[in-house]
Amino acid sequence: MEYYSTVGPVFTGRKFQTDNGRASMSDQKNLSSAEQDQLDAAAFRRFLDHLAMNTDVQNIDLMILADFCRNCLSKWYKAAADGAGLEVSMDEARERIYGMPYGEWKNRYQKEATTEQLAAFEARRKRKASEQP
Repeated sequence: MEYYSTVGPVFTGRKFQTDNGRASMSDQKNLSSAEQDQLDAAAFRRFLDHLAMNTDVQNIDLMILADFCRNCLSKWYKAAADGAGLEVSMDEARERIYGMPYGEWKNRYQKEATTEQLAAFEARRKRKASEQP
């Protein structure tokens, strides 16, 4: 199975291969690469807007459910900038993802993780570790 990856110095492409019978991105012959990039960017901006409107969803909740959080997105954004040869600091990447300086977001919205959240996070971490080859 192959999927979209930003690993490496630059984006490695838009090649999706699935084993569940769904069309892969490489089957989207009616869209040019530029059109696909435009749609990807629009969907990403909408995703950021959605996160901004749902500040009650904590990073630990995202990590438990999807194994990524706003901090992960910030790191991926920074890696993409680095791969494209663009100067973007980690603080700038975080501000893009959080919609404000990271410290301000933490002060306004971040809550202390509950015992239940920490237990769920640890259980996910252990499950993921046991699935590694």
